[in-house]
Amino acid sequence: MVYDGVLLGLIVGLFRGGWRQGLIRFSQVRLIAGWMFPVLLLVQLIIFYFQEKWTGLAAINGYLFMGVYVVGLIFLWLNRHHKGFKLIIIGVLLNFIVMAVNGGRMPVSLSASEVLGPYYTDMLKSGSVISKHYMMDASTRLSLLGDIIPLSKPYPRTQVISIGDVVMNFGMFLFIQSIMVMKRTKDKQQETNPRHA
Repeated sequence: MVYDGVLLGLIVGLFRGGWRQGLIRFSQVRLIAGWMFPVLLLVQLIIFYFQEKWTGLAAINGYLFMGVYVVGLIFLWLNRHHKGFKLIIIGVLLNFIVMAVNGGRMPVSLSASEVLGPYYTDMLKSGSVISKHYMMDASTRLSLLGDIIPLSKPYPRTQVISIGDVVMNFGMFLFIQSIMVMKRTKDKQQETNPRHA
């Protein structure tokens, strides 16, 4: 997920850009149609919460996730002028493609998912859990783009991610650095070279 890129970007940005003004600069970011991002997160949470209770929702959750991705790509495209956003678009597009060719669900490598423990792998094998993930098998298309990269200690959060996730996180990291560090550099230049009337 892109949360890792956001967290790492903020931590590094605060050290490089300064603690006092770093968060202020970050809070001043203005994105075109910025309301889309929280709405998309809310829609995904609703799907996750109700899909096990409503069989109709579970039957179409793959299409709903695809819709979320399409709207997300539109949001990213509108903001493509920001540094790092083109990489984020590429990462999201890679995930979208592999999900689209696999029925709207993200294939997960069973061997890679072993880092998550037997409870998760057992659920993955049984296919009993309704989600946007499913166990990769011989019929999986474009498996290279699925969740095949295991992360565990010393990495702080155990998870399995895709190539698209890596690209997205890198793009998000660059975006946050451009906000929190570049503006500080410009501020210093203005202080060093003040304009005289």
